[in-house]
Amino acid sequence: MSEAEKEALDRVEKALAQYGNLKAVIFDADTSTSELAAQAVGVTVGQIAKTLCFLGDGQPFLVVTVGDRKIDTKKLGKQVGAKKVRFADAQTAYEATGFPPGGVCPFALKSAVPVYLDDSLFEYDIVYSAAGTANSALPIAPARLQEITGARLVDASIA
Repeated sequence: MSEAEKEALDRVEKALAQYGNLKAVIFDADTSTSELAAQAVGVTVGQIAKTLCFLGDGQPFLVVTVGDRKIDTKKLGKQVGAKKVRFADAQTAYEATGFPPGGVCPFALKSAVPVYLDDSLFEYDIVYSAAGTANSALPIAPARLQEITGARLVDASIA
């Protein structure tokens, strides 16, 4: 594990310490995509909570959605009040969150970035979010994730 990965995981674990029953799981396998994470965890791709970094009118924000759906950026823009929404590049995502793509955790962020949860997450009792590295996962109920992140709900995913 690189020094950057160790720092990212430590940040997540420190944030989780106040929630005694939440614990990140580290895998020997790569979990950097929804498909790989689902294989490692042993769940459906839909149960993987992927955290995506977007730019809305040039400002970064995060959207957490289920692993088997895409985000409709026009629909999302209307809900977040942005005229132009596009995916952030890897460097911008890293600078905004402090996490590498494939390991972006929706909390314990390096800077204050707005977080939105797609309502599709609530189709599952438990989802698995990245925990700061490309080989980690955090099993969590969507309502608990919303509580921890302070995220606003959006309806922006498409099958």
